[in-house]
Amino acid sequence: MNITEVKSNAGPREFGPADDLPEEYRKAATRMIQFHANSEVMGGYLDKEFTRHAPSIDRKLANTAKVQDEIGHAQLLYRAAETLGVKTREQMLNELKEGEGKFLNCFHYPVDSWYEAPMIDFFVDGGAMRRQATLKSTSWTPYAHAMDKVCFEEGFHVKHGESILRELMQGSKATQERVQETFETWWPRILQFFGPTNDESVHDDFAQSVGLKTATNDELRNSFLNMYIPKAEKYGLKIPETPRIYERDDGTMAVREDDLDWDEFWEISKNEYEGSKEQIGSRRHRQNAVRWVRDTLDTWESRGGAQQGVARS
Repeated sequence: MNITEVKSNAGPREFGPADDLPEEYRKAATRMIQFHANSEVMGGYLDKEFTRHAPSIDRKLANTAKVQDEIGHAQLLYRAAETLGVKTREQMLNELKEGEGKFLNCFHYPVDSWYEAPMIDFFVDGGAMRRQATLKSTSWTPYAHAMDKVCFEEGFHVKHGESILRELMQGSKATQERVQETFETWWPRILQFFGPTNDESVHDDFAQSVGLKTATNDELRNSFLNMYIPKAEKYGLKIPETPRIYERDDGTMAVREDDLDWDEFWEISKNEYEGSKEQIGSRRHRQNAVRWVRDTLDTWESRGGAQQGVARS
């Protein structure tokens, strides 16, 4: 099958490992799923900081479970990417460790307070749900199947974040003001979570044409605004004056995208942002710290340990 046939395939596009697909499709799908898997890993590293800041044992336990889910999502997605036959899971993890792997902008920013937890767990994960729900019908079926489990668990994560936001906004006036300040810092980052505008997105047209994506960046961003502006206001948050939000002719909300700092966004996308180096360094440090475990298991397996263990069981 050539790329023209993939693009012109009538009806819902569904492809799997048994299909003879062009290299261009396989590389594009690998890039997209690897980016998603990397984001789950780095999102887990960001979320783990909230366990330390969480104000109660129940919140700490819930947050720890969320981190475990995120890392599990990454493993599912790396395996889905592997089925394309372009890269192995180990290669993709090494690229992430070395700073070559890309991931979503929100996970480049270090966090240092519990007030940031709902920004990630409610707003960012809410945005992720909007995006991931559309990927249940992506054309690479192993990716679509992984999304069923990911979306199910992400729904709980959003509820977890909403519960934190509700609790904080029922607190003292000082607490509410601190949440508002944090929201104003994170709001532009959240809106850029969906990626560059359609006209600036390098891979969007191809991904749409072969069914890897089923919604554009701008469509997802506007959909998020229409759902989450009322939610934010429900809990007493005020939408910042910039970036400007406006109502379109059809009554839906959109953002003045020129108000967003796209220079910083592109710096982040190249892993050149100072926070990126800190986050990637954290990942590298932890991977190196447990290298001895992987080496020991590899040695044990190479000496027939796996077979001996089966024989003894």
